[in-house]
Amino acid sequence: MFLSIIYIECTTLKYKEFIRGEYATVQEYNSLPGEHVKLDDRYTEPLIIQKHRQDSETYKSTKVEMLFDPDEHGDIQRTVILQGHSGTGKSFTSQKIMSDWAFGRLYEDRFDFVFHLRCKELNQATGRKSLMDLLNYDQSSSSMIKQVLHQSPERVLFLVDGFDELKFSLDVPKDSLPRDPWTQCSPEVTLSGLIRKQILHESFLLVTTRSTALDKLKEVVKHPVRYAEILGFSKEGVEEYFNRFFKKKQHSQQAYDAVRKNETLFTACFIPVICWIICTVYREQFDEGTEMIQSLETTTSIFVEFVATLLKHHCQDLGQSALTILQGLGKLAEQGMEEQQVLFDRDSVSQTVSDPSKVPFLCKFLQKKRVSQTTMYSFMHLSFQEFFTALSYMLLGDEEAQEKVRELLSKVRRGKENSHLLPIVQFLFGIANKEVGKRLEDKKYISCSQGIWTQLKHFILEVIEKEKENRNTIDYHISSMWLFVFHCLYELHVDDFVKKAMNTYTEFNLTHIPLTKTDCWVLKYCFQHCTCIQRLILNWCKLSAEKIQILLPALEKCQHLELQVDDLADDDLDGLLAALGEGKSLELE
Repeated sequence: MFLSIIYIECTTLKYKEFIRGEYATVQEYNSLPGEHVKLDDRYTEPLIIQKHRQDSETYKSTKVEMLFDPDEHGDIQRTVILQGHSGTGKSFTSQKIMSDWAFGRLYEDRFDFVFHLRCKELNQATGRKSLMDLLNYDQSSSSMIKQVLHQSPERVLFLVDGFDELKFSLDVPKDSLPRDPWTQCSPEVTLSGLIRKQILHESFLLVTTRSTALDKLKEVVKHPVRYAEILGFSKEGVEEYFNRFFKKKQHSQQAYDAVRKNETLFTACFIPVICWIICTVYREQFDEGTEMIQSLETTTSIFVEFVATLLKHHCQDLGQSALTILQGLGKLAEQGMEEQQVLFDRDSVSQTVSDPSKVPFLCKFLQKKRVSQTTMYSFMHLSFQEFFTALSYMLLGDEEAQEKVRELLSKVRRGKENSHLLPIVQFLFGIANKEVGKRLEDKKYISCSQGIWTQLKHFILEVIEKEKENRNTIDYHISSMWLFVFHCLYELHVDDFVKKAMNTYTEFNLTHIPLTKTDCWVLKYCFQHCTCIQRLILNWCKLSAEKIQILLPALEKCQHLELQVDDLADDDLDGLLAALGEGKSLELE
């Protein structure tokens, strides 16, 4: 027994050394092959909130190190779901968890082993695989790891990263699931066995996912579950990120000051991937000595500026026009979205992109052990694959483009099983924005189609009509669809149409949707185009006095307002009442 403990400790130390080598450095989204930065030099702690159950009406701030702490009743949840919108830092946080555990800074007394399973890599697994086959570890430790899994599963954490990226279903009959980590089944059956706690039910599980895939995950995960949401950076976190990103203090301060002058742009920086994009654009402008951007308002405009910057500075020696590069990337992105694929092998990439290793929008890496040893590519972030998919439609002839958009919108109309396509639609609205379209046309990239614009208008009005039919139903998907509508209208920024769309309905219910500051700016823009709001319900939306301050100019349109706000001071309440005006109804919790 004593020797066994020593062997396990030695195996743990060896595995930690292996993980430190894998996770101490990271490739930035647009790094050239071989370029790395230290994870600790770039990582900025995000804001995380937690609720005991999905239908809970109370939130509290938490941290990664507290995710598996006992609750107020002393119970420990062995399964945690960490959800978040696109680009909020879920995967980066997963890498940080692995690194901190391996360096003895996190969960040291709780877990002997932490295993990282990337769903985008599991999509590439073929044949029959056991859980042991899917894990990434030094193969010389195999027998001892098997012993730990058998004897001490309660000392093991499995980190399943990117559930929303899975292209296969985990809805597998229970009697088909494996009961141990060495039984070989198809990859989806094995992963389903882990998430549904048929394999190693005493082990701990942390699953990260986009919020849009939460309903799918809830259908297969073993309850009870602790729910947490990653919200991105705080105001202080944005400043810290700028300081970490730029090598020169003068540049970080200059860029941060410029962003602070544009409240919308600054709020966009609360989303880590957007913050990285903006910092990258500023860094290129510092290197070139050009004037700094300040006028960007929408997410799409930020992406377009970034793409234009990288095409100008990093694609000159590819021997292809910018349009040809965009067409190749767009075709690859669209194929991936159709097949729910985010990893591409060299052959499939080479069919659309002539020299993928030199294209800054793609990341190249070696597929991990036990799954494959193939060189693979992915877009620098899933949101870029979605952006290039939307852009690809605009690069086609008018008739073909309209047919592609018609097919896309038809799929989205079918419901939440195609919710992964919603960001593409949102980017299409952003490209239809007059200023963004002009920027793209000036660069000779695209010419926006009037036919596509007509389809988008009809689509969003249809969605609003459908949501009106569900006005008495409290459902996360329904509420989130309202938020999707508002973001589409904000990306579009066509005041006359936004006014028309917003005045087709006068009651809005966003109950149980945690609203970010970015969401609040979007709501403010949309609500200000309403002639009158008969009823607005913002209960359990994680609203703060600061977020209410953003919404105040729009709340004066409300006849009846239901609101739940955290830590509302007397002065804040006075401001809220003054904004509403006389003769209005306010229900405040």
